[in-house]
Amino acid sequence: MFTVSQTSRAWFIDRARQAREERLVQKERERAAIGIQAHVRSFLCRNRLQREIRREIDEFFKADDSGSSKRSALCIFKIARKLLFLFRIKEDNERFEKLCRCILSSMDAENEPKVWYVSLALSKDLTLLWIKQIKDILWHCCEFLEQLKPEILQDSKLVTLYLTMLVTFTDASTWKILRGKGENLRPAMNHICANIMGHLNQRGLYSVLQILLTRGLARPRPCLSKGTLTAAFSLALRPVVAAQFSDNLIRPFLVHIMSVPALVTHLGTVTPERLAILESHEMLCKFITFLRDEDRCCDVCESLEGCHTLCLMGNLLHLGSLSPRVLEEETDGFVNLLTQMLCYCQKYVSQKKSNLTHWHPVLGWFSQSVDYGLNESMPLITKQLQFLWGVPLIRIFFSDILSKKLLEGQEPAAHVQPASPQNVLPVKNLLKRAFQKSASVRNILKPVGGKRVDSTEVQKVCNICVLYQTSLTTLTQIRLQILTGLTYLDDLLPKLWAFICELGPHGGLKLFLECLNNDTEESKQLLAMLMLFCDCSRHLITILDDIEVYEEQISFKLEELVTISSFLNSFVFKMIWDGIIENAKGETLELFQSVHGWLMVLYERDCRRRFAPEDHWLRKDLKPSVLFQELDKDRKRAQLILQYIPHVIPHKNRVLLFRNMVTKEKEKLGLVETSSASPHVTHITIRRSRMLEDGYEQLRQLSQHAMKGVIRVKFVNDLGVDEAGIDQDGVFKEFLEEIIKRVFDPALNLFKTTSGDERLYPSPTSYIHENYLQLFEFVGKMLGKAVYEGIVVDVPFASFFLSQLLGHHHSVFYSSVDELPSLDSEFYKNLTSIKRYDGDIADLGLTLSYDEDVMGQLVCHELIPGGKTIPVTNENKISYIHLMAHFRMHTQIKNQTAALISGFRSIIKPEWIRMFSTPELQRLISGDNAEIDLEDLK
Repeated sequence: MFTVSQTSRAWFIDRARQAREERLVQKERERAAIGIQAHVRSFLCRNRLQREIRREIDEFFKADDSGSSKRSALCIFKIARKLLFLFRIKEDNERFEKLCRCILSSMDAENEPKVWYVSLALSKDLTLLWIKQIKDILWHCCEFLEQLKPEILQDSKLVTLYLTMLVTFTDASTWKILRGKGENLRPAMNHICANIMGHLNQRGLYSVLQILLTRGLARPRPCLSKGTLTAAFSLALRPVVAAQFSDNLIRPFLVHIMSVPALVTHLGTVTPERLAILESHEMLCKFITFLRDEDRCCDVCESLEGCHTLCLMGNLLHLGSLSPRVLEEETDGFVNLLTQMLCYCQKYVSQKKSNLTHWHPVLGWFSQSVDYGLNESMPLITKQLQFLWGVPLIRIFFSDILSKKLLEGQEPAAHVQPASPQNVLPVKNLLKRAFQKSASVRNILKPVGGKRVDSTEVQKVCNICVLYQTSLTTLTQIRLQILTGLTYLDDLLPKLWAFICELGPHGGLKLFLECLNNDTEESKQLLAMLMLFCDCSRHLITILDDIEVYEEQISFKLEELVTISSFLNSFVFKMIWDGIIENAKGETLELFQSVHGWLMVLYERDCRRRFAPEDHWLRKDLKPSVLFQELDKDRKRAQLILQYIPHVIPHKNRVLLFRNMVTKEKEKLGLVETSSASPHVTHITIRRSRMLEDGYEQLRQLSQHAMKGVIRVKFVNDLGVDEAGIDQDGVFKEFLEEIIKRVFDPALNLFKTTSGDERLYPSPTSYIHENYLQLFEFVGKMLGKAVYEGIVVDVPFASFFLSQLLGHHHSVFYSSVDELPSLDSEFYKNLTSIKRYDGDIADLGLTLSYDEDVMGQLVCHELIPGGKTIPVTNENKISYIHLMAHFRMHTQIKNQTAALISGFRSIIKPEWIRMFSTPELQRLISGDNAEIDLEDLK
């Protein structure tokens, strides 16, 4: 198809193309080879040059070490240029160290201007080059400081060296060139120092100092010497002072330096002179002025994140404790900035663990990243935070409230020692204090109204209350410490209550109910005040014993507790009945929990020992018939009344309601006889001589449904002959009463009696019985069956045991010490005498253990692991009292109680009896007017 000439031409063209491409490839190879050779020659040449320069540098320093003669500044300058030309931080670290020592040595020379390294700054030809060189050298010093570990001895020496370099060349005050005639040069030299410092700041000096200070101080014992810490802090403060406290420099100082963990604590311990300089410059006042602006404060917090924000807050609080005058003048600004910082942290505080949270020892579960390197310094940070709820700051913040008089002829007294470093007050004599209390005269505080809520005084107090309430919800792991500190002054809470009573046109309930319906900032602040009052008062009443509440009447008089409880009862009732709580969340729910918690603590205290008049807790405007109608319609508010404040309903109506619940369940389970069906009946045969054994064997195997159903009992004698005169239900009632009489007989040793009023509780030595836990479960079922069927049994239980039956011991407000008198009043008096002991409790020779005579043998129970070797001291005596009470009433009988409760709840649902208090539960079991005679049980 193609001619020969055409084919030959195509082949020739193709061949030429290939030859051309091969020539191009060859040229590229030659060019690449030449380039590689050039790079290799360049590399080898540079290496050779660098080796020669390094050799020259080494010889320079070797000759310098011999000390034959001092090198001139120009020689040092030239050798420094060569070192900086090829400087590599890993390879030239020793050479750089020698250069720095050489430079510092030149600055120490006496009357030798040509030796002083800084003298080159006066040379017209070298000034700019020298400034650039010293900037580079000082920044390399910063790079080394970033990497060094001050806890290592060799590194700590280098830290000192490089800090000395930075200190020397950022301040001209120590330069010998300025002495005498050189004084005229000072302005120019100061300008050069400012130039150098500005350069270092731009490159990140504050970040370097932060890393160095954190490494050296974020540990239980600091590893920075006095000189090192002084130098580092002086370096940090110099730019701020030089710039006349410009905002542009106060911000990085706050972010990088004041956020170093417990910095102020370490300064006060290691180099107090630096703290004096901070105070002389009134730095706290300048910090407050800067941070009181919301945008600036938010910017600082976001730069730090939560963990380091706490560190900054701790340092500011520590400074505040050292400058009370500043706090008195700047209270509003200081309170606002602390609140903003806590609010920032609060945004990331979580209620539970998740994949997005980390554990923080102060904040709890936290949804920001946590710097675990701060954990070692966290005890010191916590101590700094404690200044917030220490007496001095509380006196400053609440000065307007505390200045008002409640008592005549009596100074306010303190009652408990909080965990804060600055409260070192003597323990007061109990008898003297009781006399003072009884001798004092005080008007009972009741809501009167009259104070405008928009006044400056009210706004100030509200802001302070918001601060403390925010700290309670943010610093979750030290919440109890905060509450203890806030309740330290006996007169703060009653005066805060007096302040609350004066608010609004009429005072009290109406104002706060109006706040619930208003979503204004003012309303939120007023409610925060109420929450703080409730949280603190609840904590106070929880930790006070009966003597302190009823006889000494610490903080509140009993009449005031009546007024307060009436206010709280009405407030909680209105929140529920008006539907506010039904869909509440966030702040409204927290408010309800605070008010309700304080209310229930007062109610339970009144149930144990009355301080309120009869029918005080009832709501006369709530008719039981209306409530029952709403319950039948499944109205939410009626159910919430039963869940939260059943005490507002008369006891007899709650008993009827309980019986109604039981009847409804029986109908649901088919246990009630109807015209169309009869319930299943369980028949058991019991020998009178072995009533307990036979009843236990035949009933313990029954299902839950069968136990709730009809049980028919047939008594037989020892020969198996039926007894005459058997009726429908009377025999079972007789059987149940007899069984309960026998199992609760103390002689059987399943139960013991309390000293004094001889009430029953599980015996700690009941384990001697075979299958004792199954026996207790059986007893629980029998007791539950009696209550289920409405059979009254004369069994007087100890109050603390009834509390456990109701589940009160799981409440965060439950106190074992408060219940202890119901077990052993003498033991309770002995324990509380330890609390009031004025001397050194260690002299009594007590340990965290309890020795008990168990069937003739002395047994030592450790209250905590290793407790028998841990002495009781003034610091841990409160813990000892609570541990001892918890052991006697819970730990010793934990298994027996759990088994009995398990059996009881298999018949009686827990929610049915939660509407009763402990005395009311006893009345439900034994009847309202039953004469309880323990001898009759024996």
